[in-house]
Amino acid sequence: MSSVDNLYSLGEAAERLHVHPTTLRRWAKQGDIAFVLTPGGHRRFPKSEVERLSTEAPRINGEHTQIVDHALTHTRSEIDQHRNEPWIQRLSEADRAAKRASGQALMGLMMRFIAAEEGDDADILAEVGRMGAEYGSSSRATGMPLREALQATLFFKDQILESVMTLPDTVRHKTSGNQRLVRRLNTFLNAIQLSIVEQYDPS
Repeated sequence: MSSVDNLYSLGEAAERLHVHPTTLRRWAKQGDIAFVLTPGGHRRFPKSEVERLSTEAPRINGEHTQIVDHALTHTRSEIDQHRNEPWIQRLSEADRAAKRASGQALMGLMMRFIAAEEGDDADILAEVGRMGAEYGSSSRATGMPLREALQATLFFKDQILESVMTLPDTVRHKTSGNQRLVRRLNTFLNAIQLSIVEQYDPS
């Protein structure tokens, strides 16, 4: 068997590890997996490295899932303690159920965004913008003032950031460091707020 037979392309290695190629690319940049460069500048991953990381990938992905689960639990608890907020009072039970469903979808996007490499996340941000625009449009249609619509997203943003910073250090530090994590979260959450504002002020 030649040495080429023992090397995987980025796509092949990502498929075997059951992760997105951007996630594998980030792991390579962080030094989590060894690779070689072809004369054309493409990464190739040794079979032995892919097999080694295959035992660790579930743990790494599990840390991202732990962040999301922790944030959801923390946010739900805080909502229960702030039920008298005007933006919560305006919502019917059906509205709240819909918001919970969209919130879970948004958290899934957030997990993908955290894992993605900067510059390879345009599709995720586009979906975030679409969801934010949908929220802004529906809030405006029900007569909710922009101030209250933003209060809701600011509440959500505060709870996400607070919940992440209360995670154990072993989880936070393994997710590429606190600085990158907070920066990615802010970028994600700011995109939601901007798309909401655009629904109230299209200009």
